[in-house]
This record gives sequence, C-alpha cells and structure tokens, in this order.
Amino acid sequence: MRAEPKMWGQHPTWTEGIRMRCPYCNHTDLRVVDSRDTETGEAIRRRRACNACGKRFTSYERVEAVPFYILKKDGRREDFDRHKLFGGLMTACKKRDISPTQVMALVEIIEAELRGRGQSELPSREVGELVMARLRELDDVAYVRFASVYRSFRDLSEVKAEIDQLLSGSRHGRKRRPA
Repeated sequence: MRAEPKMWGQHPTWTEGIRMRCPYCNHTDLRVVDSRDTETGEAIRRRRACNACGKRFTSYERVEAVPFYILKKDGRREDFDRHKLFGGLMTACKKRDISPTQVMALVEIIEAELRGRGQSELPSREVGELVMARLRELDDVAYVRFASVYRSFRDLSEVKAEIDQLLSGSRHGRKRRPA
C-alpha cells in the first residue's frame, strides 16, 4: 500500500512545535477573524479569536527581512532593532497626543526607508538623523526630547538653540499640527 503524498503544511517538521497559541489560555485552536495590511504594507495584521476561551488578540505577519547592521560611534556593529527604535520613540512621545499605533507606523516608515537604501551597514548618525527628521514632522516636543538624548545636549543653552531653530521657521515646508 502506497502512502498518500503530504500536502503543504502537513509535513510534521512544518507543523510540530510551531503552532500559534492563545496568549490568554495557551490553546492552539484559533481562527482568523480579520486580515489587513499595515499602513506601510510591510506586514499583515491579523485579528484572531481563540475557540477555547473566546478572547481575541492581534498578530502580525511579516517577511523575514535580511538583517542589516548599525555602525555605532565607537566602532561596534549592532543588529538593527525595531523594538529598540520603538522604545526610544515611545519615550520621546510620552504624554503627547501620539498613539502607539502612530509610533509603530513611524517605525515601519523609518525601517522601510533604511532598507530601501540597499546597504547592509548604516552609520548610527544616518539613522538618528532620519529618525529626528521623521519625528520633527510628527511633533515638535517629541522631536526636542529625542534630539536632547541623541545629540547629548550638555546644558539648557543647547536645548534653547534647538528650540530657537525650530521656532525660526527653518521647518522646510513642514506641516503644523493643529493647536
């Protein structure tokens, strides 16, 4: 008797141990309720429901991208870490009218732009300047907060100089947020 050929996804090495689990009850009997692309199209957002406990949660599916590295000022090489970028931006945006969803969209835009450069290594200076440019378009206060850490302002005169530059109209066509 001949064994039936296995269909995609039925091979034991493809399914054993890699099933998604409900974050609430750890059960694997899930269904997809809704699927849609993220704003930048870099991932698919899926709303899932657990058939065991009935709770819903969100998962993201993205292509496993080729890693690229950030060259630090001291010469070290670090993997690009989107979670580290997200954390830094969330800190800068703390107590501002900016949602985590907006910050994640900003991370996706920045990462896509960096990957679009086609380089496997990027100086941290380039990454920092890109982040500041994008953050400046979003919110002045968050921009000054991020810049104060990134540029290591030594005293208030340096912070004031940055704010004066923002207020001087050197916004290069930047959109103002409604007051």
